[in-house]
Amino acid sequence: MSRISTDGPDVSGVNPADSASDAPVFMSRREARAAREAAQGKPVVAAAVHETISPEVVVTSEIAVPQIPVAPAAVAHEAAPVRYTPVAPPSSHTVKAKLKRVRKSPFHAVASMAVIGGLFVVTGLPAYGQSDLVSDEGTLASVAAVADALPASVQSITVSAELDFPELERDQFEATSPEDLVVIQQQDAIASANALYAASGAQALGDDYPWPTAGTSLSPLNYYYRQCTDFVAWRLNRDVGSFAAPFRWAWADLTPSGGDAYQWQSAWQAHGWTVSATPVAGSVAWFGWENHVAYVKQVNADGSVLLEEYNYVALSYGQRTIPASEVESFLYPPGQ
Repeated sequence: MSRISTDGPDVSGVNPADSASDAPVFMSRREARAAREAAQGKPVVAAAVHETISPEVVVTSEIAVPQIPVAPAAVAHEAAPVRYTPVAPPSSHTVKAKLKRVRKSPFHAVASMAVIGGLFVVTGLPAYGQSDLVSDEGTLASVAAVADALPASVQSITVSAELDFPELERDQFEATSPEDLVVIQQQDAIASANALYAASGAQALGDDYPWPTAGTSLSPLNYYYRQCTDFVAWRLNRDVGSFAAPFRWAWADLTPSGGDAYQWQSAWQAHGWTVSATPVAGSVAWFGWENHVAYVKQVNADGSVLLEEYNYVALSYGQRTIPASEVESFLYPPGQ
């Protein structure tokens, strides 16, 4: 074994001084502590380094630990020690107790709402709503007793006899009865219907039916208003000069066995009146299969007929010209 001084070059041929200046120095904890003690004025102990080159040769060298610069006194300070207080982990029972939901009774909420409502009610009560008052002697007295004890003040009013008040009579006031309301509504409906009828131009065409805006009840001819049968019955009365009740030809005179249009031909035959396939002006055009009748206003030269009718178009007056062959039969005026 041989000992090599650190003053000369090491076994690798490199000067230790040059190596320390150019290359970084790696120190162990022990060497760093020694350098720190040296910087604080404590004796420095050179660290011995043993390097085994071979089993036979061991190189021992002492390396001088460089001094670490010390900070000024104003800056240097020693870190305060930090103390840690160990905290025991919570047990499973503690965690369950914290996680457990606290349920409140619903009666608490109801009681709270009742108390709040009572406060509002008591606050809204007027002071004069109390039934008793406190007298001067400190006793309770009722409101009626206090009122009786107060002196009554009476005001007298004198009305002059010269004042002339109007005398009101019950007859001066009238109320609309339910029947009057019905009449008013009917009048409004009739007025509206009249306006529509006037705008239709039926009168200009030749409609003289006296009830063009009536309802759906029976007419004075005992057929239903604005039906084909009622219109034709009116024309048969007009042609004989009967314009008001009692009419010459009403339901009981024309078709006593029934009021439908398809029954008219059998009624004519029962009376012995003429039923023909040849049209004449003033006769009744009978459409048995259609349950309809019309009034023959004119027979044209070409054999066609000009008809006047109601309810061919719903509840309305109308005219049309058709071949006579399209009419099933013609019922001549009653008595012929």
